[in-house]
Amino acid sequence: MTQRGRAAKPTGPTGRPRRTGGQRGTDRVGRGGDLATRRARLHQVVEPVVQGAGYDLEDLSVSRAGRRHVVQVIVDADGGVDLDAVADVSRAVSAALDAAEEVGGDIVAGEYQLEVSSPGVARPLTLPRHWRRNTGRLVRFTVRGGPEAVDRQVTGRVVEADDERVVVETDAGRTEWRHAELGPGRVQVEFTRPGEPDAFDGTDEAGDFDDDDVEDEER
Repeated sequence: MTQRGRAAKPTGPTGRPRRTGGQRGTDRVGRGGDLATRRARLHQVVEPVVQGAGYDLEDLSVSRAGRRHVVQVIVDADGGVDLDAVADVSRAVSAALDAAEEVGGDIVAGEYQLEVSSPGVARPLTLPRHWRRNTGRLVRFTVRGGPEAVDRQVTGRVVEADDERVVVETDAGRTEWRHAELGPGRVQVEFTRPGEPDAFDGTDEAGDFDDDDVEDEER
């Protein structure tokens, strides 16, 4: 995750100070409009920047943290998002917000902090791309039972996923479901995934403990 912020009297990309006079607060209605209008405008500014960088905007939220707001932007892509990519997106989004506010006034009233990050394992799988990007992972999800049946919880490993269906390997074998039949899935934390080597046990190839590695571990 990377963070960028704006102080109470910031400057835009040209170095000109933004308008900071007047009442500051979530109930202020100015050039940016009311809260709903501000959120819609924020989305309109951020989403094209994220998509233009080659990523999907998974979530965009604004919350209060003391006297300032926190603008949280969650981005993802096939193959994941590394720290360099997060930093690049953060700079691009920050610049776009600066430019938009220079033209149309504050989008977020008062001080705010911008946080850009990739989704964590706790985020639910709700869209086809979420399932596709978690192929190979152990997932727990709800299978909807329909109008006359009872919903049930299933845990299994995602084998295949596309825009229409998900194939999951469970203890009972492989089963295929359409996305409409599934509730949100949640990735289960595994210390060792199938096909991966066991964690390093502290010994070298000869079976002896490596003192340097032990010392590094203690530090």
